[in-house]
Amino acid sequence: MSSPIGFAIVGTGMIAEVHAQAIAQTPEARLVSVWTRSTQSRDAFAQRFGCKPAPSLEAISADPEVRAVCVATPSGAHAEVAVPLLEAGKAVLCEKPLEVTLEAVDRILSAEKRGGGMLAGVFQMRLGHGVQRLKTALDAGRFGRLTLCSAYIKWWRERSYYESSSWKGTLKMDGGGALMNQGIHAVDMLQWLVGLPEEVTAFSARLAHVGIEAEDTVAATLRFPHGGLGVIEAATSAYPGTDLRIEIMGDAGSATMINDKIVRWDFAEPRLGDETALTEHGSTVIKGGTSDPKGINLEGHRILIHDVAQAIRDGRPPMIPGHEARRAVALVLAIYEAAKTGRTVTVQR
Repeated sequence: MSSPIGFAIVGTGMIAEVHAQAIAQTPEARLVSVWTRSTQSRDAFAQRFGCKPAPSLEAISADPEVRAVCVATPSGAHAEVAVPLLEAGKAVLCEKPLEVTLEAVDRILSAEKRGGGMLAGVFQMRLGHGVQRLKTALDAGRFGRLTLCSAYIKWWRERSYYESSSWKGTLKMDGGGALMNQGIHAVDMLQWLVGLPEEVTAFSARLAHVGIEAEDTVAATLRFPHGGLGVIEAATSAYPGTDLRIEIMGDAGSATMINDKIVRWDFAEPRLGDETALTEHGSTVIKGGTSDPKGINLEGHRILIHDVAQAIRDGRPPMIPGHEARRAVALVLAIYEAAKTGRTVTVQR
């Protein structure tokens, strides 16, 4: 059996701990080092997870033991970390969103090409059994002509969530609020399932968390290239929070998924196996953070880390390459622009 692929982590916050725990559960990977600007945080993290504290980002870039790096810094600092690592030829598994502007995202993608590294995005909600079944049905054309394709992320965050950090809810480092941070997983799932919308209109507001810069409530309407319409609603203002919901409807079928559980599965032409859609959940369970940001589980991150390790060994692209992860950012930013200007905005591709 080949030796495990050496990973480093940049960042030491809550999501960095998820990465460390997921690496520990992945036989194909091992945690080599960690780096963050705070020496105290870096040393404590290294001691807790049994790795070495790197003295600098440059040291990680130059370390031959490190072949892959998990970027778990605040969103608006992803490019400053990912660019030099990719230029050094490392594989980078970057937390969502890739960055908070398309200019920064494209700098990361350019660095991947220049340095020969590999960029993978963290959108673990794609990996669940329910969404995979939904994707298979869509690719098979079972819904006929798509008519309404929507996502709802009506979550709740306590005031303490924003007060616990200097960057959460800020435009510079969080890139936005309920949509860019919490809602982006559903945004990514929707566009992955049915395609990137062509045009959007939107409203946004700060209603429950008036002390933050970004929005805590968004309502957007969508028009897709295939002619279908849709809605995205995202919030951290909806106490006590409801589970993430995706609805796909067409002239030949309709389905609804809550978190990763299919709760509606109706088609004009039933097929063998349809009867298990509402009862079969599979072995891959991906949990979200409806009312608690710590409510996610490790399984999605473990799968992505395993995939990056295998992609390095096999010399293939990762499961969620960087250019795919860009699309969710483009859609979120188009919705923000529509809410700001009151105009219909074309989504950048």
